[in-house]
Amino acid sequence: MSDLLVRLRGRGWRLTAQRRVVAEVLDGDHVHLTADEVHARAVERLPEISRATVYNTLGELVGLGEVMEVATDGRARRYDPNAHRPHQHLVCSGCGTIRDVHPAGDPLADLPAEQRFGFAVATAEVTYRGICPDCV
Repeated sequence: MSDLLVRLRGRGWRLTAQRRVVAEVLDGDHVHLTADEVHARAVERLPEISRATVYNTLGELVGLGEVMEVATDGRARRYDPNAHRPHQHLVCSGCGTIRDVHPAGDPLADLPAEQRFGFAVATAEVTYRGICPDCV
């Protein structure tokens, strides 16, 4: 069973066949699928699942904080099930591939006090950009 499914069961989230399939499609490392990609993969497992059900389920998962929306460079939003482990993203400027990365250090600590302008900073989002080996 996927980590996402375990978390959802622990929350008592009702796992219908459609919701389960969406959660299973999102399972794995470095998963950053668009809603249309989630739908296409879900249809392979459950042909009767509708696009609206996929979109609604993704919206619920984001609302629960179990999946994060990731938007890069005006491309379609992607859905990241790695919502409970702090990480940054490495994005290919060519094909848009996204990888989760876990660099050492604390990005909050890297922001000097004089650059915080009095903000009580709670989180930092860091995106690394470059070209993947397939696009080089």
